Amino acid sequence: MNDSNGVRHRAPMRPAARLVAAMAAVTAITALTACAPLLLGGVVLGSGLVASDRRTTGIQVEDEAIELKAASRLRALASLGHLNVTSYNRVVLITGEVPTEADKVAVGAAVAGVENVRSVANELLIAPNSSLSSRSADTLLSGKVKATMLETKDVQVTAFKVVSERGVVFLMGRVTERESRRGAEIASSVPGVRKVIRVFETLSEDELNAIAKPVERAGSAARP
Repeated sequence: MNDSNGVRHRAPMRPAARLVAAMAAVTAITALTACAPLLLGGVVLGSGLVASDRRTTGIQVEDEAIELKAASRLRALASLGHLNVTSYNRVVLITGEVPTEADKVAVGAAVAGVENVRSVANELLIAPNSSLSSRSADTLLSGKVKATMLETKDVQVTAFKVVSERGVVFLMGRVTERESRRGAEIASSVPGVRKVIRVFETLSEDELNAIAKPVERAGSAARP
């Protein structure tokens, strides 16, 4: 653990302390590279603009616009419950709870009709709204998953978007088969995770390399 002057104590860090430190690092990464989640009209908007994102800047902007437009459409529906809308590369994940199956279908149709949406993963539950304590636990759980990914060091944590609902972790991103399997394995190992659902766009290793090279060149050009 570092003190306020950045001096490292000699005593070894316990596992819990390492997890807290890793979560703090993830928080710092998010603060520096992403917009904070926005709550608008009861709908949580999940995307942020991340410098190391595997999406193009244009697609990142489109994802933000999709979430805002989806929120606007959902406000017009009468019997909404607790809804989370997260767009990644124009694939939209809907999580939360609604009172009836008809509400679930209506929400899915409304989101699918938003401009530029490629597909919708409608994971709404037919159930009473989750409690505030449950949502707080889910927020903490997402942080733990990201922190664990950061600690393992064999996956790129910024390649994954993590959404948690009632202990179920949804993983989004553009990843290879290896990253998909490893990301799900890491998330499943975190205490409190009941289930992991993958909502990935699968890339080949060649496609990933093609994405990574321009980022590496941009990083080199930015160095003094």
